[in-house]
Amino acid sequence: MILGLHHAQITIPKGAEVEGKSFYCGVLGLPEKEKPESLKGRGGFWVEVGDCDVHIGTEDGFDRLTTKAHLAYRVEDLSYWRKVLAQNNIVIIDGIPIPGFERFEFRDPFGNRVEMIQKM
Repeated sequence: MILGLHHAQITIPKGAEVEGKSFYCGVLGLPEKEKPESLKGRGGFWVEVGDCDVHIGTEDGFDRLTTKAHLAYRVEDLSYWRKVLAQNNIVIIDGIPIPGFERFEFRDPFGNRVEMIQKM
């Protein structure tokens, strides 16, 4: 039996941790979580999202703009996030409607696809 989701991983270019923390911890306000000592040498960082983690690893040689893979952050106030992202020069892409939800997408500064979704 699967009990739930423990973590998901995305990647950013090697050496981009400062910029990554600026966006994920600064703009999105996600708290950084200390990585285990045994994994610190691999680069990247972890953030907390509710009761799950997002592991932001490092990887070169990958065009993030070519994938539909993404994380969807469940939010309470979609309009707030539209404003925050617009203030940080992030282009908003309206998502295809799905019943019971409002949502939009954007690409993070590294090209990762991200979705913000709110239950109606």
